[in-house]
Amino acid sequence: MRGTAAHAGMFFWRAYSSPDTLNPIQPASKAARNAPGVWCIGIILASPAAWIAGAAPARGQEPPADLVRRVAHAETETQHTRDHYTYRQSVTLEELSDRGVRVGEYHEVRDVIFSPSEERTEQMVGQPVLALKNLKLTDEDFADIRNIQPFVLVEELLPIYETKFRGEEKIDDTECYVLQVRPRQILSGQRLFDGLLWVKKDDFAIVRSEGQAVPQLRSMKQENLFPRFTTVRRPFDGNHWFPVYTHADDTLAFRTGPQRVRLMIRYSEYKKFGSESTITFGKDQEKPRR
Repeated sequence: MRGTAAHAGMFFWRAYSSPDTLNPIQPASKAARNAPGVWCIGIILASPAAWIAGAAPARGQEPPADLVRRVAHAETETQHTRDHYTYRQSVTLEELSDRGVRVGEYHEVRDVIFSPSEERTEQMVGQPVLALKNLKLTDEDFADIRNIQPFVLVEELLPIYETKFRGEEKIDDTECYVLQVRPRQILSGQRLFDGLLWVKKDDFAIVRSEGQAVPQLRSMKQENLFPRFTTVRRPFDGNHWFPVYTHADDTLAFRTGPQRVRLMIRYSEYKKFGSESTITFGKDQEKPRR
């Protein structure tokens, strides 16, 4: 996110005409682990570093020696399955004042669908709300919405990331391993994930992720900063966990002054390509639009 004249260096938002293939999935701190009702989860998520330095998960039985490989294999299957589904994705970004009052907003809804030639594409639903005051969204922001907020640790990404076992934790009655994931290095133009993953012990599915898209982009003339976020998944078909929402409530530290932002991405109306049935996940989801 780049700033306007008032906040030089925040979000620069540009519509994209030919979207990349969307990846699935991402997590939350305890403050955000209950599904948000509407919009008021006014708690800033702790960064992975703060989480690790604070109340770390309990250490129990040692995980399998090939834990990361098993997670990546399960994630690869999940991505392959989700790539055969259409769904609706809504994005709302709010600029907040020092008192938490909304002063600006961006909102859009897209259907992720298949073209007549069966290629994955996106279709805007209605007109976006373009009412940001201090921020502009950038190409990097859109790339993060596609690939980092719904982060999937597929097998081909393993050489890019280093991982560390951080313990165990129960999430919504699900016993999980906790993995720290961070880039080994970041090449020019890359957008990567830096944070924590909660992995189900029984089948190695990721159920939650919490972290940040990196790198933060700073130069002498501008800044392009990105919030910490949490992505939550829900079970589907007994084997795979798909993302249902991403939430962020963070303050971006621009040189011209801090700007608090709140981001909500909802993934809903999952439908297998060629099927008439719609997959829902309970109260987390938006009502279907007709």
